[in-house]
Amino acid sequence: MARSRKLFAAVMGVLLSLCCILQTDMSVRAAGSNDYLQDFKGGVAALLSLGVTNAPETVNAQAKQLNLSFPTEGKEEEEDIFDSLVMVNVKSVLNVRSEARDNAGKVGKIYKDCGGTILERKDGWTKLQSGDLVGWAKDSYLLFGEEAKDLAKEVGRTIATVEAETLRVRKEPNADAEVLALLPKGEIADVVEQDEETGWICIDYEGMDGYVSEEFVSLEFTIDTGETMDEIKARQKAEKDVVRNVNFGAYTADADTTLLLAALIHCEAGGEPYEGQVAVGAVVMNRVRSSSYPDTIHGVIYASGQFTPAMTGKVNRVYESGQIYESCIKAAEEALSGVSNVGDLTHFRRADGREGIIIGNHVFH
Repeated sequence: MARSRKLFAAVMGVLLSLCCILQTDMSVRAAGSNDYLQDFKGGVAALLSLGVTNAPETVNAQAKQLNLSFPTEGKEEEEDIFDSLVMVNVKSVLNVRSEARDNAGKVGKIYKDCGGTILERKDGWTKLQSGDLVGWAKDSYLLFGEEAKDLAKEVGRTIATVEAETLRVRKEPNADAEVLALLPKGEIADVVEQDEETGWICIDYEGMDGYVSEEFVSLEFTIDTGETMDEIKARQKAEKDVVRNVNFGAYTADADTTLLLAALIHCEAGGEPYEGQVAVGAVVMNRVRSSSYPDTIHGVIYASGQFTPAMTGKVNRVYESGQIYESCIKAAEEALSGVSNVGDLTHFRRADGREGIIIGNHVFH
């Protein structure tokens, strides 16, 4: 299949016009070599990598459109969506307030590279909706118009949601190719590339390429969203129930927390070489060390909109099954010890031409 690299351009060109159906099968491949890495100590950096695609109750139709759950058609509708788009322009976290004034109560937080829908503007403030979060933020910390659109292109992603009862992912882009894995209805996968001529889509499965035919999957373009104060409190309570031994610098974790990190590595990079698995673990630990993120492994993994496998429940299923690749457990242990082969970087995604450290199929930035 001649891979088309027009996916983001096409998606952002019509932001919501992708709503297809796909049949798929995916691949499970054990991890690669156990080569050792050069040792780097993780550090502090910025924020956010993966998107969230929930479709909460929204204040208006434009807010629903930003969550990309509803298709639109035509240039006029496309421009309307861009007119309502707002992106956050901060290095870490922006407080969202109940009213358009500095001393108003906080209703939530929105993070670097997150976005939302403009609901109202006045006196240098914007009322926005980002996921379930609705409130006011200062315009000086926001991006609008072309700047917002450009950032959304950079940090957004396209996901495929399984609509069939069982989704088959194949090794090659044809119906006779080997079936690599089966995904249940509702499972979410990141789209790597789309070939509109042949009707096949390349998706990411544990860091590997899998191919699906355009039949039983819906496509959505997504960007990350903020959290309400209630969501933050619920996440923090869940952290206390799971995480016990925390010691920054030399991060001490019990067996359960180690396996949780290993489960995330398994889901994100199970098919990657060992270096790529350690790098994913290092990204999590870099976020734990950063003031821009929750300060626990559980908090980082389950923070709203951060990691697709956590959002879909796949991390939980892998963790509970106990069937985690040995290399992923070793990678988690190495990352916990402070080893990082990506310095203090806190982002990763499928390698797509973006500058950064490329390890296997991922680029770390």
